[in-house]
Amino acid sequence: ENEKRLAQALERQHTLLTEYRSLGGDQYPQKVREVLRGLGLKEGEEDKPINTLSGGQKKLIGLAQLLLSKPDVLLLDEPDNHLDLAGKQYLERFIQSYPGAVVIVSHDRYLLDAVVTHIAELDAGILTTFSGDYSSFILDKQQRMARQDELYHVQQRQIARIEVAIKRYALWAKTYDSEKFAKRAKAIQNRLDHMDKLERPLLERRRMDLKLHGWRGSQKVLEFRHVGKSFGQRKVLENVSFTLHHGERVGVIGPNGAGKSVLLRLALGTLIPDYGDVITGPSVTCGYYAQEHETLDPEQMVLDTVRLAGNMSESSAVALLGRYLFDYRMCSQKVKALSGGERSRLQLLLVVLSKANFLLLDEPTNNLDIASAEVLESALTEFEGTALIISHDRYFLDQVVDRLLVVQDGSVVSHPGGYSEWLTNG
Repeated sequence: ENEKRLAQALERQHTLLTEYRSLGGDQYPQKVREVLRGLGLKEGEEDKPINTLSGGQKKLIGLAQLLLSKPDVLLLDEPDNHLDLAGKQYLERFIQSYPGAVVIVSHDRYLLDAVVTHIAELDAGILTTFSGDYSSFILDKQQRMARQDELYHVQQRQIARIEVAIKRYALWAKTYDSEKFAKRAKAIQNRLDHMDKLERPLLERRRMDLKLHGWRGSQKVLEFRHVGKSFGQRKVLENVSFTLHHGERVGVIGPNGAGKSVLLRLALGTLIPDYGDVITGPSVTCGYYAQEHETLDPEQMVLDTVRLAGNMSESSAVALLGRYLFDYRMCSQKVKALSGGERSRLQLLLVVLSKANFLLLDEPTNNLDIASAEVLESALTEFEGTALIISHDRYFLDQVVDRLLVVQDGSVVSHPGGYSEWLTNG
């Protein structure tokens, strides 16, 4: 009996030692720290109890745990949502060198271009696959849809000619009491009934009707003069100076915790600097989009949220919500029942109702699907006003911003161009 138990214990020990070596042996703790650091967890935070960490930090730890387990198939659902730019780059390198298969659900177009070899699009219950990256897939899809639309219209013209022929033979059969013409009409109708009819392709699904109107206002929109802000012993911003002028779209980037949201709150006036001046132009009205949707009342009905914000009738509010893809059932729900993407669209609607000419947007694409992000990009391009945007969406930054403010180690440095230009020149 003892020999049997000893054999089982030795076998168990051998299994554990094999697993231990496969994970890296004595180097495994260091590997864990490297992955956590690569994804953006700050030094020292890995030793804190889990229940003291933020929701974003917990997601980083969950992602690190998954990456370190090295399964044959890695399933990632929006894996980069809470990562800063350095974390996104680390994740891309990890996926590119991963020996197993990786399946990613993502709306990050930059990530999809960087790491994927195949695209699977699920649309109206139909799964379409494509070999290549996201940009190649979109180009192929546009060409494919245009060809399907052309074939559909060719067939519709053919059907119209056949139907005219059927009516003509049916008329002749009746006029001349001719069985021959009646049989001909029936034969052609039978041919039409058995034709494989092409469905009209949906070239583009309905999108939210976002229009950011804005207005000119002051030429100098925002100015920071030697601004500093600390929290206890931690200095977040030190002697920061910059100016925003009318018409600029300025992106704000930097590591998580560097002070990007503090910068936005100082600009809004909800935080007071320890020293220096934050000056907004005399003809400037601010519109704020909060990353965690904290400007929304979760207990309020969706309809009341819009009706009260716009000082409008119920019917006008329902019509406006419809333009942002809310059906009548959703209008009667509480805000807390909405998905992240629905809350994002609702918050964008409120930004429009604010009639602001200076937009302060904190991660506005985080919960939006690709189609809605593209609508936002177009709306910001046409906006008659100024925008200061915190974002880790690299594709969005390349499409929208004129320059970047890089927040790091207490300083704010301005760089011309979008993300790719900053990456190339940085």
